[in-house]
Parts: sequence; structure tokens; C-alpha cells
Amino acid sequence: MKVALKLYNSLTRQKEDFTPVVEGRVGLYVCGPTVYSDVHLGNCRTFISFDLIYRYLLYLGYKVRYVRNVTDVGHLEGDVDTHDAEDKISKKARLEQLEPMEIAQKYTNGFHEMMHLFNVLPPSIEPRATGHIPEQIEMVEQIIANGFGYEANGSVYFDVPAFIEKYKNYGQLSGRVVDDLLQETRDLKNQSEKRHPADFAIWMKASDEHIMKWNSPWSVGFPGWHLECSAMSTKYLGERFDIHGGGNDLKFPHHENEIAQNIGACGNTPANYWLHTNMLLLNGKKMSKSDGNNITPVELITGNSPHVSKGYSPMTVRFFTLQSHYSSQLDLTDEALAAAEKGFRRLMEGNKALQSFVGSKDGNKPLDAEIDALINGSFSEMADDFNAPKALAKLFELVTIINKLNDKHLSFDDVSNDCIERLKNCFSDFIFKIFGLSDESTNDGGGVVDGLMQLILDIRSDARTNKDWTTSDKIRNALSSLKIVVKDNKEGSSWVKE
Repeated sequence: MKVALKLYNSLTRQKEDFTPVVEGRVGLYVCGPTVYSDVHLGNCRTFISFDLIYRYLLYLGYKVRYVRNVTDVGHLEGDVDTHDAEDKISKKARLEQLEPMEIAQKYTNGFHEMMHLFNVLPPSIEPRATGHIPEQIEMVEQIIANGFGYEANGSVYFDVPAFIEKYKNYGQLSGRVVDDLLQETRDLKNQSEKRHPADFAIWMKASDEHIMKWNSPWSVGFPGWHLECSAMSTKYLGERFDIHGGGNDLKFPHHENEIAQNIGACGNTPANYWLHTNMLLLNGKKMSKSDGNNITPVELITGNSPHVSKGYSPMTVRFFTLQSHYSSQLDLTDEALAAAEKGFRRLMEGNKALQSFVGSKDGNKPLDAEIDALINGSFSEMADDFNAPKALAKLFELVTIINKLNDKHLSFDDVSNDCIERLKNCFSDFIFKIFGLSDESTNDGGGVVDGLMQLILDIRSDARTNKDWTTSDKIRNALSSLKIVVKDNKEGSSWVKE
């Protein structure tokens, strides 16, 4: 079933039909981590959300070039552009008495490990800012040549008033009022270098004590944080590509300045569609280390936090994120995670039961239309701006039917085998290929362990047939001690992990 894909475009504030720049191909850029500390849970939510989007685009048959950068220079403390502000990575290197690239590599490795834990697919390209200094210098030169940048004491600033005078659209993405932006003043030490307080640095002259710096036509310095994404997205996706994503907190100034830089250098906005994920709350409030309302991914998984009663598995956490649309706020609570754990288990048990079903050989049976409508509805919801919660709700309606068939409350005579086969394929595709979940009852995706469990159940079945109750009970009790529940029915035996 093919349904036209619609996206909510943050730039236009409306849903739009998705039309790629090149038919059959998608260019996707997502702002990646600044690698000066362990990735926090809010970031994980963003990258899991874009993993869902990436997976669904692949499932639709698009050839996707997914670029997610690593910021390893230029992101200053306080997100300001003053000479005395310290680079976040350099500051951490000084505190830990390591080289900045050691810090960057350490936390990049940690980020990758966490993404693997949450079953997030790696991007097609993962460029680092420090590996693209020449491209960033070239973009600064283009911005200056086009009249939107100027040099002052070795630093280069983007001329916001000049840009607004020509293009009028600065502030469109974030919804900021241009007049308010132009009237803003800040008491910064290098404010006098700027022609206007709204101007922002695209190249910064480095102080003597600054560690990470490079030669440029203007000074020994380093690129502005906003410039990095403009240069890297243009290099790998072209001057005009399909989708640019990131967290809501990046709309201003980061994404707004990206748009200005790309227009200033190339004459057009970089992406046709801008997608933004919303905030992850903890117990109804914004996460904050200072007031103790905070939990790390590791604490969430191990349960080593006062905010949770126990640890929750990575797939439970991933499943939990599916229960809210990527653009909506998501409130993490112990109660919501416990409910998600039960829901995830129910979904996986439904899929396991489904895979052994055989329907009637005759077509057009009474249940076929209902099952097909729910399957089609799931795809329709995903086509509506990747609405995973509503698609998931359709799957749970299918789980109810699956359980009724499994418990003999519905008859297999009322569903055709063609419909059962479609249900098996689509249900499994949604769980594993689209939602990116994995079966945690096995550590290998269901191969060896499922095979061993089937062998054990076969031995137990033979024992029961031979009325060898001692062996049968021994197997059942041993599995029970491992929190594996054996379910017996007329069709045979199945197992689930508690």
C-alpha cells in the first residue's frame, strides 16, 4: 500500500507533501552531538526519533544519504562568540588533563555505544567539524564576497542587518520578530567589534591560550559553531537538499543562522523541509542537574536513580519514545516506563504467537477486511508525518485479534492464509524494520536462543506424551527459575520471558 508522505515543515509551519529534490533519493542532515560529555537522554530521544524517520524512508524504498555530524570544535561555553569564551571540548580537556582530541574521541565512542544500545542505525556519513576546516574557510570567503560578512580584528562576523535588508526572512524558522532581534543589545567584551549586536561570528580569532586553532586568511583561529553544519551539509548533500533535522532548542540561533549562512554563501536555503524534535521532560519538569531532576541513560537502564523503581531495558526505553510523536513533549516517569515495559512485552508476545498461525486456504474470509484495514491504517499514520504513536495503536488493535485467535476466541476459519501472511510480514516489518525494536528475550535477534528453546520445548513435549512427568516438571521449573514462562495450548507450547 502506497500513501503519499506528508511532513510538518517547521519553516512554513504546515504539513506539506514530501517531494524529494531527486526522485527516489533523500538527502537528510541531522545536527549531531557536541562530544565533550556523555550523551544525555534528551539527545537520545532526538536521535531515536530521527532513526525512526531514517528507517521509514528506507522502508519506503528511498535511497537515503543520512549525514549526522560530530561537533568537536567551535561550540563555546554559554553559546556566545566572545574571545574569552572557552571551547567546550578544550575546557573538558583542561579539566581532565587530556588532549582535546582525546576528549572528542572518548565521548564520540561513548555516543556510538549508546546509539548501538538503543538500536540506532549509523548514518551514511558522520563528518567531524575539525576534518572540514578548509570547507568552512571557503564558505566564509563566499559570505564575505557576497556582502554578508566582514572582518574585524582577525574575526569575521555575519552581517545580519545587511542580510535582512536583502532577504527579509531572518527569524522565519524560529518565529523571532526581526525588529526585536535588531534592537537586542548585549554587554559583551568584543561587542564593539561588531557592526550590530545581532551579528554573529563565523570565524573567531583565537587567544594565545586557546588550544584548538587553525591558520586562515584573517587570523589563527577557529570556525563558528553555526558555520560547521552549513559547510558539511553543503559538501555532502549539495546546496539544496531535502530534510534538515535537530532538536527544538537548535531552532535559534543555530538553525536560523545556518539558513542565513547558506543563503549568504550559496543564494538559497539549504533544506526544503525542517523537522524538529521536542523536549524530554522528567516527572513533568525540564531536566536539570542543579535541582536534581535529572537521569542519565545509564542510570535509567541500571535503575541507579531515585527517579525510577528499577532499571528499564534499552528496548523498553525505545518503545517508550514511540508513544509520543517526535514533535510533542514526552514526559518520562517511572509509571510510564513500567506501562511501556508491559506494552513492549505484549507486542513482542503477539508477534511470536502470530508467526505460527496458519489461516484458511479460501480467500475473502470475515476477518480479512478488518485486519487489512488496521494494517493499511498503520501505514497511513506513518505517512502522516511519521506518526508512530497512532501507528502503534493500530498494531495493538491487531494484537487483540492475534490473542483472540491464539486463545480460540476467534476462529482461523474466519481469516484467509493470504491475510495471515500479509499480517505476519507487515507486523514484523513494523516492529523490527520501522520501529527499530529488537527481541530482548534473545541476544542474537532470535536465532540460536529460539532454536535452543524450541528444542527444550520439544523434549518437554515428548516427556509429556510419554507421561514422564518428572522430566516435564523439571524442565518447566528450571525455565521458571530463569523467569521463562511456558504456555501450553492445543497447538503446542510457546515461551515468553517475564
